[in-house]
Amino acid sequence: MSDTLLRIGCAAGFSGDRVDAAGPVVQALAASGGPAFLIFETLAERTLALAQLARRGDPAAGYEPLLVDLLRPVLADCLAHGVRIVSNFGAANPAGAARRIHALARELGLPAPRIAVVEGDDLSGPAHRPLLRAALGPALDGLDLVSANAYQGAEAIADALLAGAQIVVCGRVADPSLAVGPALAHFGWARDDWTRLARATMAGHLLECGTQVTGGYYADPGYKDVPGMASLGYPIAEIDADGHCTITKPPGTGGRIDQHTVKEQLLYEVHDPAAYLTPDVVADIGEAEVQELGRDRVRLAGVRGHPRPATLKVNVCHATGWLAEGEISYAGARAEARARLAAEVLRERLAGLGPLRADLIGVASVFADDAGRWLAGLPDGGAEDVRLRVALNQRDRAGAERLVREVTALYCCGPAGGGGVRTAVRQRLGTVSCTVPREQAPASFRFVGEAA
Repeated sequence: MSDTLLRIGCAAGFSGDRVDAAGPVVQALAASGGPAFLIFETLAERTLALAQLARRGDPAAGYEPLLVDLLRPVLADCLAHGVRIVSNFGAANPAGAARRIHALARELGLPAPRIAVVEGDDLSGPAHRPLLRAALGPALDGLDLVSANAYQGAEAIADALLAGAQIVVCGRVADPSLAVGPALAHFGWARDDWTRLARATMAGHLLECGTQVTGGYYADPGYKDVPGMASLGYPIAEIDADGHCTITKPPGTGGRIDQHTVKEQLLYEVHDPAAYLTPDVVADIGEAEVQELGRDRVRLAGVRGHPRPATLKVNVCHATGWLAEGEISYAGARAEARARLAAEVLRERLAGLGPLRADLIGVASVFADDAGRWLAGLPDGGAEDVRLRVALNQRDRAGAERLVREVTALYCCGPAGGGGVRTAVRQRLGTVSCTVPREQAPASFRFVGEAA
């Protein structure tokens, strides 16, 4: 078992994160001279469903839309310095993502990297319908299924790395598993070493949301001040052979890492601190210790682990109709009154289609309810800069298009002085979750592309 410190840097916390984040992280990892990994976490609960919809329109699509933008600045440096990459940016099409990375390497004049894809999470095909039926029962009836994906763990990632993969592309794996896989492969831990797995899991948990742990989502001016918000550093975890980690960030970058930022992220999305369920382990942070070692260096220790669950969580996304939105601005004297009148006109003309959500941006755009009661009870404050935003849910697109036409008609149908109309119609998705026996959704890996 290796006792060499392992460094894992994170350069994305969601699909749509900053594409210039990876550069400083890779520079810091390369400068360390030791074994290092770069992870990109780009999947949220519904991102996979959106990816499946994209793949319906184009069989070659379905992976992270910013894949090339994320990798182009750092792929050459990663390959040159032995910084291996692990990510879930494969989304609904890991093999397609691998092929696109090979194409990018050719464009950059780089040797073909060995790319492995992790499979087994996609349960949306007809062959898996009995499994979903057993898990969901009548709740599956009538669903227009878009995607069904099991949260896979770290073992297939580790196996791919041990087989020589330089890049591992996953679909739906648990976010912390992106870090647990490299730790498993590097340290050679037993697959049932629950305490070390739990510690690596919490290291991955601190990394997975990118700059949330370096002060980004923590910032609240005058209360929780964070320097350099425009140049936030993305986090790096230094993991030792026992799984304990120290969280830091690249030198010269903005943000802050202290016990407060780490504790906030440590508790983020954790339902039970004594039983944080993942596919790899049940982590227990009930006696965890957070210690500041110096500026922007915080150590996490004391995490314990328990045997992993016998089941895997599955997210099932389904089409639920269409969301129509429209906006129009009013300014100057009596602007708020004109915006309120426009909302009432739309309510009357769209009556019978369901609740119309109306927000007065600049007056009331967060606390309002879909029925309009909160806004109706709020007196006209005489605002002179108001943008009306309305929204409507419909089962069919034709109903949604009604709102688009009616908002556009306000240009001439009044009230006076409206302008800057913007409209949109997009498909809505719903989500139901269940669990399935892990042996019925096994994960595996395979190599894809020139270096297979």
